[in-house]
Amino acid sequence: MNELLLPAGTLTRLKIADYYGADAVYCGLPSLSLRAGVGLTREELEAGIVLLHGKGKKIYLALNLFSKNEDWERLPDSVALLRELSPDGVIVSDPAIFMFLREHAPELPLHISTQANVSSYATVEFWKKLGARLCVLSRETSFGEIEEIRSRVPGIGLEMFIHGAMCMSYSGRCLLSAFMTGRSANRGRCAQSCRWEYNLYLEEQKRPGELIKVEEDPRGTYFMNSRDLCLMPDLPRILSAGIDSLKIEGRNKSDYYVAQTARIYRLAIDDWRRDPENWRAEPYLAELATMQNRGYTRGFFDGVPGASAQNYETSVSRGSAVNVGMVIEADGSPKAVPAGTTEKDWVRMDVRNKMSEGETIEFLFPQTLEPLRVRLDEIYDGVNGKRVPAISAGRANQTMLVPVSALGGKIPAALTMVRKMI
Repeated sequence: MNELLLPAGTLTRLKIADYYGADAVYCGLPSLSLRAGVGLTREELEAGIVLLHGKGKKIYLALNLFSKNEDWERLPDSVALLRELSPDGVIVSDPAIFMFLREHAPELPLHISTQANVSSYATVEFWKKLGARLCVLSRETSFGEIEEIRSRVPGIGLEMFIHGAMCMSYSGRCLLSAFMTGRSANRGRCAQSCRWEYNLYLEEQKRPGELIKVEEDPRGTYFMNSRDLCLMPDLPRILSAGIDSLKIEGRNKSDYYVAQTARIYRLAIDDWRRDPENWRAEPYLAELATMQNRGYTRGFFDGVPGASAQNYETSVSRGSAVNVGMVIEADGSPKAVPAGTTEKDWVRMDVRNKMSEGETIEFLFPQTLEPLRVRLDEIYDGVNGKRVPAISAGRANQTMLVPVSALGGKIPAALTMVRKMI
């Protein structure tokens, strides 16, 4: 089976990934992981594990930083927590942490992180002999190389990235952020210095100090700004190659990103399995294009990419739609409904971007590519029940009411994302 693996930087995103069709999620521990600033609490992890395991799904926890001396004081406590949580896999990159886990938690399946730069069959064989259960192949590995790895090294899981941000450095091992801001990418605090606007200068060897400015145009020079990875057009080849896990990047990404990537890739995978002969990438690519992105690239799929992998014009992420809310359950927050109606007459959603009367919003369901479109002839504030001409996210716990009668009998469940085209 080709597992669809989604990021879960929060418990809400874990639930969203599950709702929109992920087979598994990966999360950071509360402290020691590459995304040190993005980790669920122990209580949230326990709740997430119960939810996913109750549905036969999996969860992998990341312990994939490269350790410093002070980390080893906290490592035994982190490993003790891992043993209590008993996830389906622990993602590691540091060989010393790998061996510590092998010795002190031998029951835990170990996955080798992309940070370990696994890009050859010999390296996969090395980790297999040490007891690794799965290797996450580096983004720099071409698909031809991946196919050779799969044929040469049976008996170990292989995971590859199919969507998400690309790093201008080698699999995220960049020192720019640490050097320029003191925020280490290896500690989950990357400032994305590669996305910034730079001025370039030339210095002739025999004329030191005489700097000649290199200019393209008033927009600057975004010479390190990679486009985002999207392998949707290559999905049939990937699914046919026996790759165990298809990974979506993005533990720092939004709820909407998790929902949309899970929804679109789940539909694409299932549709291909049902009818591979008539499967086409275009409908799914059109949906992915509505998301915020820096332009898409196939990365290293066919080998070292050329200039098409870089966005030299701007580092701004653009899309044709914006997330305006998510359907929510009753949560004790302030709420009201218009006079003469009850809560059952309305779908309640939180508000994440401005909506105005006359606009059309779209509800995104897990089982279909086509959204449910609803025109906002009237807008009702979910906090006081009053009609308003527009509503925005400026107030805490702001909600909006959508009449059930406008949904044509299709009632969206909690966690359903809502967008509008822009």
